[in-house]
Amino acid sequence: MLEINLQNVSSEKQIPNIQVLTDWALLTLKPHLEQGELTIRIVDAAESQMLNQQYRKKDKPTNVLAFPFASFPDIEISDPIIGDVVICAEIVNQEAKQQGKSHTEHWAHIVIHGVLHLLGYDHIISADAERMEALEIDLLQQLGYANPYESD
Repeated sequence: MLEINLQNVSSEKQIPNIQVLTDWALLTLKPHLEQGELTIRIVDAAESQMLNQQYRKKDKPTNVLAFPFASFPDIEISDPIIGDVVICAEIVNQEAKQQGKSHTEHWAHIVIHGVLHLLGYDHIISADAERMEALEIDLLQQLGYANPYESD
C-alpha cells in the first residue's frame, strides 16, 4: 500500500487540501511502486531557504526539494520509505501568479515534479530533462491540465 503523510507548517493560506495533494502524489507513484511511504511537507520560505542552503548550497528558498530515503544497512523496514517532498507554499503561489497559471495546476505540477525526483528522475542533463518533462506533461494531462512548459 502507498501511504502519503502531509505536514503543513506553512503560514500560507492558499494550499490545496490533503486529499488533492495525496491524489497527485499517488498518480505519480502508482506506475512505479506498489507500496511505500511518502511525506509531503509544506513550509515557509525560511525553512525552504535553510534546507536549500544546507543540502544544495544555495542560499535562497526554492519551490520544491526532494529527499529520497536512504536506509541503514542493518535496519529492516516493513514498508519502504520513499522519501520527503518539501514544498515552499510562498514560492509556489508566487510562481503561479507570476507565470499566469492557475494555483491548482501549478501546485499539481510541483507535487508531481517533486515525487518524480524521489523516483530518480532529474533534469540536469537535457535527455533526462526531456524524459522527466514528458512524464510531467502526461500526468498533468491525465488531470486535465495544460503543458506547464508551453507558454501562451
